[in-house]
Amino acid sequence: MLRTKYSSNLSDEQWQLIRKYLPQPSRRGRPPIDRRWVLDAIWYVVRTGCQWRLLPGDFSNWSTVYGIYRPWVRSGLWEQIHRHLREQLRRAWGKKKRPSVAILDSQSVRTAEGGFERGYDGAKQITGRKRHIAVDTLGLIVALVVHGAYWQDHDGACFLLMKLRQVCPRLKVLFADSAYGRKELPKWVRQTFGWVLQVVLRPVGQKKLVVLPKRWVVERTFAWLARYRRHSRDYERTPESSETVTDIAMINLMSKRLTRLQN
Repeated sequence: MLRTKYSSNLSDEQWQLIRKYLPQPSRRGRPPIDRRWVLDAIWYVVRTGCQWRLLPGDFSNWSTVYGIYRPWVRSGLWEQIHRHLREQLRRAWGKKKRPSVAILDSQSVRTAEGGFERGYDGAKQITGRKRHIAVDTLGLIVALVVHGAYWQDHDGACFLLMKLRQVCPRLKVLFADSAYGRKELPKWVRQTFGWVLQVVLRPVGQKKLVVLPKRWVVERTFAWLARYRRHSRDYERTPESSETVTDIAMINLMSKRLTRLQN
């Protein structure tokens, strides 16, 4: 079959980076589907935002692609690939594998019809979910939690921090905006994890848009994710699936940067 070269397709260098982390296809049953073509189909969905059923006909049947993709979600494969590439990229930039500093923020997004764990964010007037992320100083996502938009930032951050503790044993300092300084969250962080949560405040009397120290790093990460149109809304049925879409977007971004650094 003649295959179209979509702009979302993996390059040869990206494929070489990612393929070693994929499970070997079973030797039983039908001949295995080309895993690279499966990844290209998955990247097409995430980059363009189309429905699985609307995959172009020159990919494998959508149900075949989804049938391979879904077990990889359940096994945590995407999260593992994300972690490996992040560590490689940090080393390539002369940093240690795990950061000692992280920046927190959340983004409220509308959900499509249906789905679990959704609610109303009164501040943003959005019914949907929140993407809560912690990034390192390079803007790479270190921890991610998707939860209902009804959780306030200072409460939802607790879910993120619990996950952050598992992946960042070197962590010492957190930066966040004023929403994370409420309900004695900095004190709780200090007592529970031994970290310093530093709230970055807007200059007094400043109403115009201003670039805040450290805070701009996480805002830039959200801008990177916006390039992948599957993030325009939360179309996923479960928060776990939504987290996977973000993992895939970051895998794409990091693999591109690694190949540029290696060439």
